[in-house]
Amino acid sequence: MATGICFLQLTSSVYPVSLCRIWNNGKLGGRTSSLNFVGWKQRRTLICAVNKDAEKSFKKTVEVDRLIDMLRDADDKELQQLVVENVLAFNEGFWIRLAARTETCKSEDDKACLLYYEELAALLMSVVDRLVHKTNEKIESATDVLKAILKPVVDEEEEITWPPRDPEALILMQKELNQREQEGHLDEGFLSEVNAQLRQAKEDGDKPGLEAMLQKVLQLYASRVLSKRSYAKKGVRDEVLKAEQFLETLIQAPEAEWNKLLLNGLTVGKGDISPEELYAVVKKRIERTLIRTEGGSYQQRMLTEYLKGIQARAEEIVNVLQGGSQ
Repeated sequence: MATGICFLQLTSSVYPVSLCRIWNNGKLGGRTSSLNFVGWKQRRTLICAVNKDAEKSFKKTVEVDRLIDMLRDADDKELQQLVVENVLAFNEGFWIRLAARTETCKSEDDKACLLYYEELAALLMSVVDRLVHKTNEKIESATDVLKAILKPVVDEEEEITWPPRDPEALILMQKELNQREQEGHLDEGFLSEVNAQLRQAKEDGDKPGLEAMLQKVLQLYASRVLSKRSYAKKGVRDEVLKAEQFLETLIQAPEAEWNKLLLNGLTVGKGDISPEELYAVVKKRIERTLIRTEGGSYQQRMLTEYLKGIQARAEEIVNVLQGGSQ
């Protein structure tokens, strides 16, 4: 005889049953049942239909209960970390379930239980509130940092233009970005802010100057971070790896100079680095970046996109030159 917890669907209602028994030819436990259901003998088994919404809700409740139990048993430090890691879980459903757990503490012996859940709820609300406030402060700080970086190239009295009329403005912009990066301000919050502003500019579609400006910020950031580590020398004798050195020259150069550098550096132009050699070191640098950065982070995405941009530009140059030579 098989058993299980399920929902038995009868007519239009769903009744919870703690034990679902599979019947065979009207027999239960080896004896003939006296229950007279219509068509019962024609059924070999009674299938317990599980309401999918109820099942999903049950699983969600189990997940919330598990989190509540972890929070209940955690010390102060562990509780702070759990809140940070599960901040999105503190929604309306969580607080309703926590209140329901509190309602189970009704007897005189459960007064301590009731008090604890009430204190836990108050503590969690305080921790979540502080976390949200701190996040808002970081967003505001990231906005201020971005404004400071863009200040040399933004003319508040006129429409945003790109490139800026004053070439010196780009130099000042890069100096400000380098300084902010050195101070540790160009974190995930900053990159999130730049991407949010860039996404909005693209959606608006009427601010091409701002869009190009924000793209430049991300390019300067990627160039700055990737330039910190060199792979151009190998071994105790510092043997120079020409392909790596060439890639690092491209990484450090403004995007506007890539065409010229590629024409002068690749064998399809005037140089001695084959396209295959460049593609190989770009691939290796992307692999190193993936290892050294947090998976799914804005930093990882910006750095890998920058490297892929270099390869894409090289492929364009190669296709043009090889197509023209055929």
